[in-house]
Amino acid sequence: MTNGQWELIEPLLPEPNAGARPEKHPRPEIVNAILYVVRSGCPWRYLPTDLPPWQTAY
Repeated sequence: MTNGQWELIEPLLPEPNAGARPEKHPRPEIVNAILYVVRSGCPWRYLPTDLPPWQTAY
């Protein structure tokens, strides 16, 4: 996903909880993983290793 695409998607996501533990994976990478599954039709468990773990994206 490009920076321009992320700028369009970011306002649609809820803000992280204040005072909660920091997020382990960047939000753009999680969205990339979701888009990968949607586009390819692969099962969640078959996500490539360069994306966040399937449990996180799921």
